[in-house]
Amino acid sequence: MSIALAQTSPARTALRKVSLSGIATAGAVAAALTLVPTTAQATEPAAATTQTKTVSAPAAKDVKSVKPAKSTKTAPSYPDNLDGWIRESLAIMKAKGIPGSYEGLHRNIMRESSGNPNAQNNWDINARNGIPSKGLLQVIQPTFDRFHVAGTADSLTDPVANITAAANYAAHRYGSIDNVNSAY
Repeated sequence: MSIALAQTSPARTALRKVSLSGIATAGAVAAALTLVPTTAQATEPAAATTQTKTVSAPAAKDVKSVKPAKSTKTAPSYPDNLDGWIRESLAIMKAKGIPGSYEGLHRNIMRESSGNPNAQNNWDINARNGIPSKGLLQVIQPTFDRFHVAGTADSLTDPVANITAAANYAAHRYGSIDNVNSAY
């Protein structure tokens, strides 16, 4: 199949026949050259001429496969508030196999610190012994050190680290933070 194309120039009008198979071949070559750069692409472009050149498509072995980009998952983002700290802790707990629920964590946090990550108990036996309970779930430093969960901050008053370490302690001592209904 051939198509007649008119080419207009200021000086003259010419009629050329272009083969569809030639267009398909040229298109395939252009696509291949776009995907697989060659030294030919780095050379100076040829001067525009009215001559027709025959270009063949590259052999299949010359075309390199392109691997798709790896899908990157972004880490979930949690708000910097009690709800966000509990949800982030639950995600870590789930990954580490530590049992507990939002309700169990929230209930114990409200009882222990009223949701204040900087709460500190300065009156109980631990405080009198020089190791006051701190944070959302009122953990003492030795308990935090023993039950700290890798992947959280190494800080007793960090909300997520405090919740996760306390839940880990409660899981070992009571089976789950959900089973704690008083000071622990």
